[in-house]
Amino acid sequence: MIVLLDYGSGNLRSVEKALRRVGADLLVTTRPESLRDARAVVLPGVGAFDDCISAMQRQELLGAVKDFIRSGRLFLGICVGYQALFERSEEFNSCAHGLGIFGGRVVRFTKQPGLKIPQIGWNQLEIVRPDCPLYAGIPNGSHVYFVHSFYPQPTDAGIVATHTEYGATFASSVWRDNVFATQFHPEKSQTVGLRLLKNFVSLAV
Repeated sequence: MIVLLDYGSGNLRSVEKALRRVGADLLVTTRPESLRDARAVVLPGVGAFDDCISAMQRQELLGAVKDFIRSGRLFLGICVGYQALFERSEEFNSCAHGLGIFGGRVVRFTKQPGLKIPQIGWNQLEIVRPDCPLYAGIPNGSHVYFVHSFYPQPTDAGIVATHTEYGATFASSVWRDNVFATQFHPEKSQTVGLRLLKNFVSLAV
């Protein structure tokens, strides 16, 4: 069973629909105890870093997610669910502490002439970790869908699975051991995104 965490994120239903489409045995939950028997957990997200962390605190999900990740079972963070894995965010002078699974902070795109912030739309992936199982069968240079003004800067470059260019090169996804995370939205990325989610689901079988 794969658990999809519901902490009030606006894109929950589109993630749920995409996971079910690729064959996931899925439970959508707000309850930390539901993670005990899960084979994998997905943390989706849109909106602000602090809102995500605060909502998870209210639902007692922060500690449950940390414990789940430490157990070695599969975890996938999407967009703000990716950013929450890091230590801190610059967003709106954030005071919230992230999950701290990865070292690093979440920063805003630097304003540049002609660069629209937020980045909304399709952009390419440069796969820098071809051994990452999420990208099995996905060609380098594939396009995926982004909606974000902020992105993480990992302190450990070795966890970066893909790069993307948008005014600068940023880590558009990471992978370490049992933890995967993407800044882009696989549930909005059509064939490529569904293949990525199917790869994740197959790892949880």
